[in-house]
Amino acid sequence: MKINKSITFILSFLALLFGAFTGFSQERITVKEAVSYALENKADAQKARLTTKNAENEIAEIRSQALPQISLSGNLIYNPILQETALPGEIIGQPGTTLLVPFGQEWMALGGVNVFQNVFNHSVFTGLKAARSTREFYKINEQLTEEEIIEAVANGYYQVFIAKEKMKTIESTLENTERVQQTIQGLFENGLAKKIDLDRIKVNVVNLKSVKNQLENAVQIQENMLKFLIGMPIETTVILVEEDIEIRLLDAENPDVKELTPYQLLEAQQTLLTYNKKAIQGAYYPTVSLSGNYNYQGLGDQFPLQKSNEQKGIFWTDYSQITLNVNIPIFTGFGTRSKVRQAQYQVDMINQDMKDAELALNVAFQNAKSQLNNSLLTIESQRENVQLAEEVFENTENNYSNGLASLTDLIDAENALTEAKNNYSNALLEYKLAEIQLIKSQGKLHSFLQ
Repeated sequence: MKINKSITFILSFLALLFGAFTGFSQERITVKEAVSYALENKADAQKARLTTKNAENEIAEIRSQALPQISLSGNLIYNPILQETALPGEIIGQPGTTLLVPFGQEWMALGGVNVFQNVFNHSVFTGLKAARSTREFYKINEQLTEEEIIEAVANGYYQVFIAKEKMKTIESTLENTERVQQTIQGLFENGLAKKIDLDRIKVNVVNLKSVKNQLENAVQIQENMLKFLIGMPIETTVILVEEDIEIRLLDAENPDVKELTPYQLLEAQQTLLTYNKKAIQGAYYPTVSLSGNYNYQGLGDQFPLQKSNEQKGIFWTDYSQITLNVNIPIFTGFGTRSKVRQAQYQVDMINQDMKDAELALNVAFQNAKSQLNNSLLTIESQRENVQLAEEVFENTENNYSNGLASLTDLIDAENALTEAKNNYSNALLEYKLAEIQLIKSQGKLHSFLQ
């Protein structure tokens, strides 16, 4: 008795431990939670957020060109052989002769500070405006990335759900067929059924088990794809919520396509391309800048890293410059004109893309609305078909048990019921996918988070 109690305690402890472990590795997840998890963990979403943050660095880089540029410089030069210059002898009272006089010192040290400031540069200031627009472009692109993730996750979620529904259908069919097999087995043993009927039902059971194994593999693959889409560890068991597959009545209000993210992204691109053209046109404008420097220089026949010492031939001196720089372009061989025309070509191309996108987004809405309505009609007809197939199967099974129907009739009725249930599942999936497309075409994909 003590041993039995010990074994019971150990088994209970292991069961509790296993239950805790499986609870840790299971996730009951709604479509809303799947979308939220993906937006938080999926690499594409994180990269889009990082890109938006990096826009501040790009803006700072452009802004730096409008700020003062300050640098320090230093040189230490040694001239082992000084260059000589020919001078006329008249300068020392020796006309008719030429003197070779070395210029410079063997050692020279130079240190200074240089300052540069753009006063007027059309390209730089236009680039600063473009950088601010780049921030908006990245924000819109981040939103578009989120919408693409939401669409993919919602599609994957419903595909897994429908695959599991088909699995339930095949399991139910297999259960019914095995029950019929047991009935025929009993009739055969009592001499009331033919062996061929028993063999046929056995073949049908084997085939159904094979289909079940294939569906199990398909469900596992789709579950793994869903986990990948949301960035969830592959070893986690996903439990879907049945309520998420229910049919909802949606508001099919026509959207303003210019408020949709894909169109807004094109608008942001158009703005950037327009700024790019203006920046290139800046080459036609004069540029004005200020520059200045202050330098301190040491010369001597010895290493000039000490104070001035005329006796040792070491001299230190400073000097400074302030310069106003003006550059007025006159002729660049039509190079600037060609660049401007190329930039205008890009603007014209994006304008055409915007026209095409407006048309495509309107078409997508109308198609999604039509598909949704068609799917509703299909769901209703398939639901009625399932009910009818269930009645036929039940009547045929009763008739077979009473010897009023053949095995062929029973198998056909069972196959018809399975097909009807699968057709209903397919119709439900088509409806949910059309629902996603309608929500997308209205720019409301973030409603999955509500």
